[in-house]
Amino acid sequence: MYEHPHEITDSTIPTRIMTSPIADWRFARSSSSTLEVFLLGTVDFASALGLQARLRDQLAARVDTHGILLLCEHPPTISIGREGSFADVLVEREELVSRKMDVHWVNRGGGVFVHGSGQVAVYPLLPLDRLKLGLLDFRSRLEQTLLRAAEDLDVEATRSANAPGAECRCGQFAFIGAGVRSWVTHGGMVVNVSIAQECLDLVRWTHSPTRITTLEAQRMKPTSMASVRETLIRRLAQSFGYDDYQLHTGHPLLQRTTRKVYVFG
Repeated sequence: MYEHPHEITDSTIPTRIMTSPIADWRFARSSSSTLEVFLLGTVDFASALGLQARLRDQLAARVDTHGILLLCEHPPTISIGREGSFADVLVEREELVSRKMDVHWVNRGGGVFVHGSGQVAVYPLLPLDRLKLGLLDFRSRLEQTLLRAAEDLDVEATRSANAPGAECRCGQFAFIGAGVRSWVTHGGMVVNVSIAQECLDLVRWTHSPTRITTLEAQRMKPTSMASVRETLIRRLAQSFGYDDYQLHTGHPLLQRTTRKVYVFG
């Protein structure tokens, strides 16, 4: 379906881990400087957008530095940000229909991204004004997160000169595409861990000859999603000055949509 959006110290950080869906989670704690982390599993793109919109509005109404971090994978999907267009999709519409791939125009920075199994979508919802951060600070700290996480995985990475994100010897493996509303961020980053190259080649990610790659291709060995999620969470908390984060599975406000999808691989 094609749709346009409606404006919608390297010390170990202590965590409290909850391994079941959190029906008892209460957002309305009056004062908190904690980063609340939610592992959502595989979530359709529209549901992830809806959850971000609800949480973003709730964060905007607070007066503390409480932050939220969502991590998930998406079924095969294409998203088009403010710097992209449908001309950057390199296959015919009929092929997208046959693959059952939705296309979403979204209010975020960046160009065209492909989402699918083997990619981590990282969505930080942070109150920049209360954290005393500007937009350039936000991007810089996201890139810092990517570089430190890559280092943890023994990947030598640098900031990309072509599109916000991080690249390594094999090419660019992570992209930043974020937005801000009422000084609360939404969107964030996608990190290609082991997503199929066939999937990556469906779109033009940048208007440079830089190859689009994965962490697994760079490391030349299997790379677990769990290990990548762990280092991204830890490094993002550090980059934004959160001394404590709480880890949960699922989210009580997430409303999933069920549909058949084409699975690459």
